[in-house]
Amino acid sequence: MKTLQTVYQHPLLKPDELEIICEAHQSVSFHKGDFLLKKGQVANAYYCISTGLIRSYVYDYNGHDITTGFIGKNEIAIDVASLFRRIPTVEYFQALTAVECYAIDFETFQRLYHSMIGLNEWGRAWMSESLFQLKQRTISMISDSASERYKTLQLQHPHILQQSPLKFIASYLGITDTSLSRIRKDLVKET
Repeated sequence: MKTLQTVYQHPLLKPDELEIICEAHQSVSFHKGDFLLKKGQVANAYYCISTGLIRSYVYDYNGHDITTGFIGKNEIAIDVASLFRRIPTVEYFQALTAVECYAIDFETFQRLYHSMIGLNEWGRAWMSESLFQLKQRTISMISDSASERYKTLQLQHPHILQQSPLKFIASYLGITDTSLSRIRKDLVKET
């Protein structure tokens, strides 16, 4: 439950409310390669990750899979649009490793969200931070070099580099596998 206490950390959530929230989650395990969600499905839950790594991805117009994100320890695997707008997802969410997590279904979350001011504020803060991170990534893809994007990933999320195949990291960075290999080789020379 430490994962849930970390994920739901917010000054307006009272200890008894946090306990109710934690009890509303179900422990779930995924094997490497399992899908949490596939394109065309409507999300009915979100997942708070205890261990492991999940990749979200889409297929481009040429049929190549492009990594849109990684979700690791103490992070939330969620398709916000699908879950809250009740529409089919356009992404795939797949376990890159064995994953241990806690799931909360849509109906239970909605009931708690509308009954706890602290959970409302937590949700607003989480969404605000998620939008900020998305904006930073969008700007980085335009204004930073591939090498700078790799260094940022290495600094901020070293667990991704340890747990994900390089081809998924390359597509996440918007570069080819060959370019990523060159960047990694150049960085080794610098040290």
